[in-house]
Amino acid sequence: MPYIIKRFLCFIAGISIESFGIALITKSALGTSPISSIAWVVALRFPQISFGVTIFAMNVIFVIIEVILLRRDFHAFQYLQLAVTFWFSAVLDVSMTILGWFDPDTWWMQGAGLLLGCFVLALGICMEVAPGIIMVPGEGIVHAFSVVTKVRFGTVKVYFDVSLIIIAGVLSFVFFHRLNGLGVGTVVVAVITGQIVNLLNRHFRFVPAIRKTQAVREA
Repeated sequence: MPYIIKRFLCFIAGISIESFGIALITKSALGTSPISSIAWVVALRFPQISFGVTIFAMNVIFVIIEVILLRRDFHAFQYLQLAVTFWFSAVLDVSMTILGWFDPDTWWMQGAGLLLGCFVLALGICMEVAPGIIMVPGEGIVHAFSVVTKVRFGTVKVYFDVSLIIIAGVLSFVFFHRLNGLGVGTVVVAVITGQIVNLLNRHFRFVPAIRKTQAVREA
């Protein structure tokens, strides 16, 4: 199989696994991931609109902000982020449907679902990032802010995630007069997912193998 196809399949699989991970985290009813927090609160307020649709709309806004920030440095191929987020959103809605049966009513079931969701999300992130094909909008907008502000990507990422959670919290109080859709799970996802990614990158052979092969071919 041509190497570029392997990279593309790994990327698409990673996006799909990420979507399922976020769906599992969300269905655990302890809160959703920071990047999807605003979209989930909006979906709860307007149940006639699916979670996938609100995620897609949110990511379109991210891409628009990227264009505004980067201007001429935003290259045409980066519009492929819209195709990526369309696939992500579609798989997310399918995943939410598949997990329709999962309605945990005890703290240990919620916790188990949350932790499993974090693991699945981290695995998807590893597979999505490894091929180095294109950034997803959630990473692209952080990169754009990093370029414009000259602040390190990791630092901008922290501020960005915190800002999303705050905005989602404000919307939750506006819509429901209480926190709804956010919770301790949102904090857990923010804290441990990156650590799980690091763990998987150290022990899952297919991730470094992809990077190594890519480096050899580009040398």
